[in-house]
Amino acid sequence: MMETTIKINPKPDTPNDETFINILSSQGATIILGEQTAESLVMPLEPSPTTMFGPRGACLVSEEGPLWVCDTGHHRLLGWKHRPETDGQPADWVIGQPDFYREGQNAKGTPQANTVSVPTGICVCGEGLAVADAWNHRVLIWKKLPQNNNIPADIVLGQADFHHNQVNRGKSDTAADRMHWPYGVMYHQGRLFVADTGNRRVLVWNELPTHNGQPADYVLGQVDMNRRDENGGGSPTASSLRWPHALAIWQDNLVLADAGNNRLMIWEGIPIENNVPCRLVLGQTNFQGAELNQGGYFPTPSSLSMPYGVAVMGEWLIAADTANSRLLGWTDKLVTGQIAQGLTGQAHFRSKSENRSYGGPTRQSLSWPYGITVCGETAVIADSGNNRVLLWGF
Repeated sequence: MMETTIKINPKPDTPNDETFINILSSQGATIILGEQTAESLVMPLEPSPTTMFGPRGACLVSEEGPLWVCDTGHHRLLGWKHRPETDGQPADWVIGQPDFYREGQNAKGTPQANTVSVPTGICVCGEGLAVADAWNHRVLIWKKLPQNNNIPADIVLGQADFHHNQVNRGKSDTAADRMHWPYGVMYHQGRLFVADTGNRRVLVWNELPTHNGQPADYVLGQVDMNRRDENGGGSPTASSLRWPHALAIWQDNLVLADAGNNRLMIWEGIPIENNVPCRLVLGQTNFQGAELNQGGYFPTPSSLSMPYGVAVMGEWLIAADTANSRLLGWTDKLVTGQIAQGLTGQAHFRSKSENRSYGGPTRQSLSWPYGITVCGETAVIADSGNNRVLLWGF
């Protein structure tokens, strides 16, 4: 923990729209997977080994691979044995569909250990993978990395077994072993974190779960395991959540993208008990703020609009500022409302146009980036609005 980086300051620095550091290479993405069209509006694509439809999460296991992608709109996971070396390289594996050319929630059947419905977040989990299977209201865990088509998961959380998928297990309330639209997962030093978005909370397991339906050990965003009110039933606070979506660890501090409150929340260290308040927020000037771009039409260096992703690359804390079609980055000591120093995806801080000018995608542009993870010096970006995944160097 680095206490010198965590301060509260009600008067953040004055925004500067002209000066910024390119977070990622100004040459653009090194590898583009998925949509390659640059001159036409992005449309839903037929499933194949080279296409994606609105991918929301991706994970490069090591700098050499494998790579796994949540191909969200096609209701499947795509896997590459090794780090892709060319644009449009076809996937080697598929989980969730009988083959590369079919789609449909749970393969147009009932939930199984190897089907998904709107998969979103994905992360390395011990020696395996964890996937937020959002519309099945569950998280799937593979104890070992899958190395073939349709390998079934070993453990399911949020449901009693692999064959059910009701919201909160069909109950009107929630509990430590239930979920509603879980969109994000993170594994860190033995702990598993799940952004249980529809229940407006983060569930935490102190150790990697070992059996189906295992209840979480503690919760953030609610006073106990049975509550699910938006912002705790009131206005935003330092401990309340609206749409928690993605998590990261920055300088030993927990960071959460609270998309519904248009902010990043940063705790001092990693909380280990229920409902601990965060220490500061980015994207708002105080804990009570929640408006898109702080109430303005155009973004600024200190505002956010539905940030669905967050990641850490070296000294950078990076937000996927989704509705502003950009990445924002911070490297200095952080205070509440701190302006960003880094930018990728837009020509300046006050632009929010998709693909910079509402045109076709380029190697340097973004359109509704939903997810970002980092492996070594490579950012893996789920560029959802462009139906593609980008591997982009630091």
